[in-house]
Amino acid sequence: MQVTVFSAHLFEQEFLLAANQQQHQLKFVEQALTLENAHEAAGSQAIALFTSDDASAPVLETLHRLGVRHVALRSAGYDYVDLAKAQELGMNVARVPAYSPYAIAEHTVALLLALNRHLLEAHARIRQNNFCLDHLIGFDLNGKTVGIIGLGKIGAVFGKIMHGFGCRILVHDVVQPEPQEFPLELVSLDTVLREADVLSLHTPLNAATKHLINASTLAKTKKGVVLLNTSRGGLIKTEDLIQSLKTGQVAAAGLDVYEHEKHLFFQDRSQETLQDELFAQLRELPNVLITGHQAFLTRTALSNISDTTVYNLNCFEAGQDCVNKL
Repeated sequence: MQVTVFSAHLFEQEFLLAANQQQHQLKFVEQALTLENAHEAAGSQAIALFTSDDASAPVLETLHRLGVRHVALRSAGYDYVDLAKAQELGMNVARVPAYSPYAIAEHTVALLLALNRHLLEAHARIRQNNFCLDHLIGFDLNGKTVGIIGLGKIGAVFGKIMHGFGCRILVHDVVQPEPQEFPLELVSLDTVLREADVLSLHTPLNAATKHLINASTLAKTKKGVVLLNTSRGGLIKTEDLIQSLKTGQVAAAGLDVYEHEKHLFFQDRSQETLQDELFAQLRELPNVLITGHQAFLTRTALSNISDTTVYNLNCFEAGQDCVNKL
């Protein structure tokens, strides 16, 4: 089957080729899918997409006219796909529901540790032969309360790690989570916001969770909370977070995602003038650490994503039921 792979970054191509083993004809397109370049999929029966792609209704209609019938997502999240339109057009859509919860949970912990112990600033001082320790004071994680919003696979791994640090774990989820091998307290959202010293987001982005973290919810948090987001940028209203960071309501934020990242992340823009003023404000705050949606970026995760993507394509081609179909 011919497959056009959009947002085909160099870091993942070797993994996709290894998983594919020449079963499908893969056409790599480095650019993200848009209405303007959807024609690249002409002649393909399937496309493979990433979070930076646009699979809105107009794009899907164009792809359908070109003969595309299958959409394989190289991600767990699917908020960038108009599923209702895909169903209307009879297009199959499948995702990668789990590739490595450890990769993302561990990156979340890395953001927390780097922020708490001021590692970037400390390293910069050492390079300047500045060995002063002023303004580098952190806090012990042992004994602190960690609030987790969303206890899926990633949230559960993060909770297990933080329990290992000696933290009290509070969890809020709209569904009853599975039993865990570490102690936790299931509480209301208000309780998590009020009592957490560290607040970590691990919930999908949908209509109910968009801008879950906003001026109102931030006002309920413990003053000086550390906020972490390695899930979806749209969970946070960025303007409100910036204000809370400036007032000290939020002591620090570790972010691997940003609500307007689609036209910013995954590309080398070092020779461009940054047009996103909101992101520029966020980036310049001294108590913010941002990475470019790389929490998933381990060899294990990339291999698992590729294996599952090829499995989904195989199911599509054979007309078989796919366990990952949406």
